[in-house]
Amino acid sequence: MNKVSPKALLHSKWTKVEVENKEKHFVVTQLETDDEQRIVECKIEAVMSKNEYSINWRDLKNSDSWKIGWK
Repeated sequence: MNKVSPKALLHSKWTKVEVENKEKHFVVTQLETDDEQRIVECKIEAVMSKNEYSINWRDLKNSDSWKIGWK
């Protein structure tokens, strides 16, 4: 399990374990929070294609799917 801190999430770099659409490396580009500072939306951007995706930020904790940094 990856350790993910919501405070350090913005602009963090991630590598997807299983490549889809030739996209492997991602950067967290946007976080939206509610009134209690809980993350309600997380957007990541593929480095090569610049495609943006909304994901559940807790999915990044799954080390079977994601690795911290660019590997």
